[in-house]
Amino acid sequence: MLRRELPLGVASGRVVRIAEGRIAPATDGSPLQPSQPWHAAWQPLGYWNDEPVALAVEKKAEEDWLEGRHWLSVLPESWFPLLSTALQVAAWLRDHRFCGRCGTPTSRLDTEFAMTCASCGHRNYPRISPCIITLVTHGEALLLARSPRFPPGRYSTLAGYIEPGESAEDAVRREIYEEVGLTVARVRYYRSQAWPFPHSLMLGFFAEAASETLHIDGIEIVDAAWFRPGELPRLPPLYSISRALIETHLSEVATAGR
Repeated sequence: MLRRELPLGVASGRVVRIAEGRIAPATDGSPLQPSQPWHAAWQPLGYWNDEPVALAVEKKAEEDWLEGRHWLSVLPESWFPLLSTALQVAAWLRDHRFCGRCGTPTSRLDTEFAMTCASCGHRNYPRISPCIITLVTHGEALLLARSPRFPPGRYSTLAGYIEPGESAEDAVRREIYEEVGLTVARVRYYRSQAWPFPHSLMLGFFAEAASETLHIDGIEIVDAAWFRPGELPRLPPLYSISRALIETHLSEVATAGR
């Protein structure tokens, strides 16, 4: 379990080593290195099962280092908060070495996740990008779609970033209409999930479509179709909120049919 309290004044503890979005395996096969003295450049992350943990961001990954997605797919769900935090903070440290206001090199604050500029005083924090992710349904049927970035055969739920001045519910309706040409009636919030690729916060929703007539945009979505329970394509990984939305709908349909 991750305790979100920065281990201040701590000189040693466990370490997560990251480079280029890849995490180094420890000798025990986990992504958490044994307790060791910390370098001053390492970023304290929190406490994992009451042991202090720091993040070591390195320039280059070695051959046996594994992608963050791989770790999330093979580890229990309880590891998700630690790895998600490590991956997002690593991306932030990599991308915010200079002040976005005046270009001066920034320095890290010890008391919080923050980079500060000694020249103009600007302070920045880890970027979090709110997104909506929605399972559109029509009765028992569920709408699944393919992005051109997906592995062959995989279909998933619809998703998109929330725009400035837009509510999450408005973003749900806009994204669905833009990507597949559907209008939806009731929109129901499900739950959220931090998604560290690289810094999203996914807000999950269910939405009921007024019809099953699709008009696919052909850019963000290259294919979309209605599927019935028991006739599903290749689905997203189990650790994703997209898969949780799908499994929740299937469970509700099965319960209603008893």
